[in-house]
Amino acid sequence: MAQRTVTIASRVGLHARPAMLFTQAVAASGVPVTIARPGDEPVDAGSILYVMGLGVASGEQVVLEADGPDAETVLDELVGLLSTDLDAPEAS
Repeated sequence: MAQRTVTIASRVGLHARPAMLFTQAVAASGVPVTIARPGDEPVDAGSILYVMGLGVASGEQVVLEADGPDAETVLDELVGLLSTDLDAPEAS
């Protein structure tokens, strides 16, 4: 199982638009991915309700895990997404 830790860059954390963009990317990957705060139980990263329910704020870290042949590549792409301020005007 591949794992990455990333700091959330979006100003509003993983809420609304950033959560939607993230969960859409997870769903499009076709790879099962989980997300959690370090030390907490992971949830399905493809579910916007679970992701928003984590209440992750800007600057907090999350742990992503994925399993499968493309897991490393998918996690690298997701880390890149979460490391970007998805609420910035240039992210549109």
